[in-house]
Amino acid sequence: MPRDFRNGQRPGLPGAVDRPTNTRWLVVAFAVSLAVLQYVDRVCISLAGPLMQKDLGLTDSQMGKVFSAFTLAYALFEIPGGYLGDWIGPRKVILRIVLWWSFFTAATGWVSGFAWLVAVRFLFGAGEAGCFPNISKAFKRWLPPSERAQAQGILWFSARWGGAITPLLLFALLQQVNWRTAFLIFGAVGVVWAVAFNWWYRDDPRDHPQVNAAEAALLPAGSAAGDDHKHIPWLAMCRSPTVWALFGQYFCMSYAWYFFITWFPKYLLEARGFDLKGSALLSGMPLALGGLGAFVAGWITPPLVRRFGPGRMRRGLGVGAMTAASLLFLASTKVSDPYLAVALISLASFAMDLTLPGCWTTCMDIGGRGVGSLSGAMNMMGNLGGFVSPWVVGIIIDQKVDRTGTVLGGLIASVGAWNLTFLITSGFCLLGACCWLLVDPVTPLDLGDPERLAPGTE
Repeated sequence: MPRDFRNGQRPGLPGAVDRPTNTRWLVVAFAVSLAVLQYVDRVCISLAGPLMQKDLGLTDSQMGKVFSAFTLAYALFEIPGGYLGDWIGPRKVILRIVLWWSFFTAATGWVSGFAWLVAVRFLFGAGEAGCFPNISKAFKRWLPPSERAQAQGILWFSARWGGAITPLLLFALLQQVNWRTAFLIFGAVGVVWAVAFNWWYRDDPRDHPQVNAAEAALLPAGSAAGDDHKHIPWLAMCRSPTVWALFGQYFCMSYAWYFFITWFPKYLLEARGFDLKGSALLSGMPLALGGLGAFVAGWITPPLVRRFGPGRMRRGLGVGAMTAASLLFLASTKVSDPYLAVALISLASFAMDLTLPGCWTTCMDIGGRGVGSLSGAMNMMGNLGGFVSPWVVGIIIDQKVDRTGTVLGGLIASVGAWNLTFLITSGFCLLGACCWLLVDPVTPLDLGDPERLAPGTE
């Protein structure tokens, strides 16, 4: 039973008022550790990829399909995962997600061929889907609006840095064990996290023994478990230009971003002449700078919102950041110095991730009680971009032998396989900037929802 928080007084001490506890930030800490774990398990295949290709006899095109199998499943199951969180609460859904993906992370090390690897990575993606929408659902319940952008900035900073350190962790681990055992070790860590989360977390913060009356008074009004799914504004979502523009920009950003966790290590080895150690050291740079971009965005958002309002701030940052990313990817094709190329690509990642807190906070602000479903739909569209990206890149680099008899072969012969990859990516970033022009990031879709973002608040 929830405790009695009437009048914001400490139970048992009439008239005494507590200072707010900070238990809600432990929820952020759990979310951060989950995001790091998810990215470690997701990214480790990129550095292990060349070893897996050698052992399993896979071509670049086949490896592209392996990468895409994960993102296709991740995309397809995002809306069900988010909707389930709206229905039964994020606690049960996140627990299922982590146990599922941990098993299939370990199972990646058991495969014996292409078909099995595609199947395992597809099931891995299906299990991992819904993670970030349910984190957003938990933030919606546990955090006041003024703290959500900072929490999202911290979350995505940590997620990206988790991915950034993965190549180094895996490189060190591969000095001791083979790639199959490494996947087993990464999977086991997830099981430990799931046990701790299930013991500590509550869907309703007012049910948590560490939340006092003063902190409860800061938090959004709660809803009964299972109520939210009855009020999801599906029709309003489908009719909203903002929603489709939000989906479009996330598709474009994810198309560009998935290169970093799939083909970037191979790009460093093949196009820029680094060895495996150098590739491990540098392949995390785009994620590291991307995480820094998300962190910076989370902390500059409140003062910028106070000055420009949440709508103009998010829209302007989205347009400017994605345009800058487009130009930086384009510039990377014009330089011969490998370290400068890595720097330019990493700065493009920094620019793209400046938009991340705004993307997810927009879902929280306009999605009403259906924030899990809207976040899931946006992430689904993003991961469809992530499905297309590694497949396309795999086809391009498999065609690097001169085949001028085809249109693709002619383009590759003209500009080079890797340069063509970045030119296409630059174009997607520019399209993402155009999508941000159409986003209204503050008008709720569910007009009956009790939380409506007031102008100038965050």
